[in-house]
Amino acid sequence: MNAPDRYERFVVPEGTKKVSYERDTKIINAATFTIEREDHTIGNILRMQLHGDENVLFAGYKLPHPLQYKILVRIHTTSQSSPMQAYNQAINDLDKELDHLKSAFEVTFVFLHNLLVLLSVKFRLHWGNCFCIRLQ
Repeated sequence: MNAPDRYERFVVPEGTKKVSYERDTKIINAATFTIEREDHTIGNILRMQLHGDENVLFAGYKLPHPLQYKILVRIHTTSQSSPMQAYNQAINDLDKELDHLKSAFEVTFVFLHNLLVLLSVKFRLHWGNCFCIRLQ
């Protein structure tokens, strides 16, 4: 089979930058970021985050080819910002959102775990050794 090895989809080769930046020579405040070893998941999340920035006029991404594991993210900004600033701000905002999501998940998980432990103890005390209510 001619398919590349699976690890090539996510392992960045030595000597290759994860993210490279190329300014557009024809349009002011426009650039293309090449992000290695990423796909639609990161491309779409980053694009949507960039759309929330009022200084971003255009944000889009594409996968050049299904067997090339990289995405090209194109950003065009107003004169008040640069594509690099917009990209860095979007990455920082996404990092904060994911940290918040992680902490909210952990708090909810601990709450539900404690609730199950409490219910387990309560049912054991109330029902004794009833075979149908055991939660352990």
